[in-house]
Amino acid sequence: MTSDVTLNSAIQSQQATNAAGGKLAEDFSQFLTLLTIQLQNQDPLSPMDTTEFTNQIVAFTGVEQQINTNQKLDALVAMGLTNAFTGALDYVGLDISYLSTEFNFDGTKPVDISYALDEQAADTTINIFNETGDLVFSGDGTNNVGVNEFVWDGTLTSGGIAPEGTYEIRVDSLNIEDAPVSSSIVVNGTVRGVETQNGTIFLLVGERAVPVANVLNANQAPIIIAEEDPPPEDPPVDPPPA
Repeated sequence: MTSDVTLNSAIQSQQATNAAGGKLAEDFSQFLTLLTIQLQNQDPLSPMDTTEFTNQIVAFTGVEQQINTNQKLDALVAMGLTNAFTGALDYVGLDISYLSTEFNFDGTKPVDISYALDEQAADTTINIFNETGDLVFSGDGTNNVGVNEFVWDGTLTSGGIAPEGTYEIRVDSLNIEDAPVSSSIVVNGTVRGVETQNGTIFLLVGERAVPVANVLNANQAPIIIAEEDPPPEDPPVDPPPA
């Protein structure tokens, strides 16, 4: 099975190739030194067989060509990772939908959440927890099999609006036999940046790092234009005295 190419593996591969090239140059230099010494000290009446030297030179040449090939492959991998990172920058400023149970709430903008039930449920509860694991909201969800929509405007069960931060949603569904119903969750957020972690490219949504592979779709974030206050009316002008 082929392993995924990451930034770390690309760097390690490049370091291994450079080390192999340096070792080959050192070994070849030592080989030429030994060859020169042997040629200088050989018996003129019994010249040395050159077959072994020829085979060794051919072997060194083959290794050198392989190292050159690896260097070119390392360059292609580095170029591909650069293109992937550059492509991820196109997500910045977009609203994305991604597979996750964690989402960012900015304190004002409602969060659209979708969850898909594997079967018809008899009872579904939407539970939202803060970063410390405290339950801050609990409400009824839709029981339909397939995709269901839910919008959280930040309202807390205890009253008021939740502060800005990262939250986790859990969908607890039971069927008519009180058995758990499996579900998958898709949340939404606006991308504010891109970073790499352990060689994997992530999109930054709030304080969360979302793998690019988890993104299902992306849309241009709506532009909100603030309404301007109307200009003040001119004060009434008194008529001139008669």
